[in-house]
Amino acid sequence: MPKGTRKHVVRRIVLRLPDLDHAKTSVLNSLSSPRSRRNYKFAMEQFIEWYCSEPRLALNRTVVLRFRLHLESVGLASGTINQRLAAVRRLAYEAADSGLLSPELAAGIRRVKGVKQLGCRAGNWLNQDQARLLLAKANGQSLRHIRDVAMISILLGCGLRRAELSALRREDIQIRQGHWAIVDLVGKGNHVRTVPMPIWVKEAVDRWLTAASVATGCVFRAVSRHGTAWGTGISENVVWYVVRNCAQRLELDHLAPHDLRRTCAKLCHVNGGELEQIQFLLGHASVLTTERYLGCKQNLEEPVNDRFGSLFSGGVDSR
Repeated sequence: MPKGTRKHVVRRIVLRLPDLDHAKTSVLNSLSSPRSRRNYKFAMEQFIEWYCSEPRLALNRTVVLRFRLHLESVGLASGTINQRLAAVRRLAYEAADSGLLSPELAAGIRRVKGVKQLGCRAGNWLNQDQARLLLAKANGQSLRHIRDVAMISILLGCGLRRAELSALRREDIQIRQGHWAIVDLVGKGNHVRTVPMPIWVKEAVDRWLTAASVATGCVFRAVSRHGTAWGTGISENVVWYVVRNCAQRLELDHLAPHDLRRTCAKLCHVNGGELEQIQFLLGHASVLTTERYLGCKQNLEEPVNDRFGSLFSGGVDSR
């Protein structure tokens, strides 16, 4: 083609809804995890809705900074805001790779920093007596009670995530080195690990497998109103509802399946478990994540400000 007739490609700075939808689809197709696709889809749709509500905004660093201020004004947590900003950056990358956005503008968006998180949330967990009482409240003679006890036992004794629990198969439970274990469990980020299974957990699982006549496939199944097992598996929401209902019998508020995973880590640490072994048990890629679960840097059971006793022990004149 002659030099004078070459077409000059002009990359836009203002993206319309079809362009944003195209970039969003490209981002979702590049993600392998269903959880990541769900979170990124929600974050990108929120940004697109906000972006299109403003008149003729150029998609650049200044606009993303304004979006960050908008998220802060709503009162979202730092981690949530940073997750939304990561989705916006990914959206800008895909728009630039598709020729819809200038690479310079995409690079500027990349320089938008997230919100600093001051401190670390302690999270929620149970002590050993509360965990034992939770199992006692979940226990019963019906098939649904037998299933719920087995599910909570695995969450407390093995520290599985609810997605890992719902995908657990009968064939995954095997003997390794004379001990029952969940072999080659595929967890978050496709990390593969082997999780030891305590005897009391195995007994609860065997009781469910026998009562529900589960010989192969997914361990846990739905239970009908007539008290019979049906289907080929359960969803993650079933795990959430089971934990919530059992927690309500114990009058515990805001107890989630992940809190039982944190409880497993806490109980292992309190009873002398090594930090490295707890990391292997939970499947953390970094030991720093395990330390954050355990709260190793802050001891709430024996806090340092309890060591000097009570300042009111001698009596204080209220005058």
